[in-house]
Amino acid sequence: MNVSIDKHSGFCWGVVRTVRIAEDQLEERTAERNVYVLGHIIHNPSEIARLESKGLRTISVDDFPSIAHRGAKVIIRAHGEPPETYRQAWEHGIEIIDATCPVVTKLQERVRKFYDQNYQIVIFGKKDHAEVLGVRGVVRDQCVVVLTVDEALANVDVHRKTVLFSQTTMDRPTFNAIRDALKQRVAELVVDTMENIATEFHAKDTICGQVSGREQQLAAFAASNDVVVFIAGRASSNGKVLFNVARGANPRTHFVEAISEIDPSWFEGATNVGISGATSTPQWVMEDVRSHILSLETPEHVV
Repeated sequence: MNVSIDKHSGFCWGVVRTVRIAEDQLEERTAERNVYVLGHIIHNPSEIARLESKGLRTISVDDFPSIAHRGAKVIIRAHGEPPETYRQAWEHGIEIIDATCPVVTKLQERVRKFYDQNYQIVIFGKKDHAEVLGVRGVVRDQCVVVLTVDEALANVDVHRKTVLFSQTTMDRPTFNAIRDALKQRVAELVVDTMENIATEFHAKDTICGQVSGREQQLAAFAASNDVVVFIAGRASSNGKVLFNVARGANPRTHFVEAISEIDPSWFEGATNVGISGATSTPQWVMEDVRSHILSLETPEHVV
């Protein structure tokens, strides 16, 4: 059995940047100056455990009062935070280390720009996802968050000029479906040509290219293998999107969060097994999964 790792899988550059910032801060950590992160630094339990073993501690904004007197450093993870978080940190004298992904920062800036121009803000995303909470905070929660075309049609005021954004880790086909549905109903919509749209409705595709850009390649990788093991944290939005892409190309694609979830029966009759993961799945975890799968075979069959 040949077991290969998808060369395009693993950390996106935004996650690499965040983890590197955390590791740099942990190297400077002292007993009097602990390093904390607001919420799980990434949606991968294995990587969280690795960083916690180095001294990183996960907290919430509610913990600010209890750590304020300790000279704490608090990392803002890649998902970003609403302005209120920064205000509370300042009030408590807490040093913020901002590791927000630049793509998310740009999304917040663009949302704020349209909000200030009195546009109705529509966000395709998960209402309680950390990234969306940050965006909601930018507009004082004066926005409409939707996951489906039906939700958009039921909740968007079609008489207002509107701007549609997306959480950076959502799937493009659903975004496009929501965009097309709203285009048919939003007031004052004028479409001249596909090249020159004069309209009060704007659709800003803010889906991260490192998620959507992998879809075609991942589908090809999945189809080229008999079985695919896709590794991601269950809380990872891009993990769900990419897993569905892989499973769409190969029904024998299995989602796991940990090695213990792997079922040896999955590989019966398989010659080629592929391993892939989300943008928050560490390379070392995929290497461990590969070693585990190979260990399930007798030596004479291992390639």
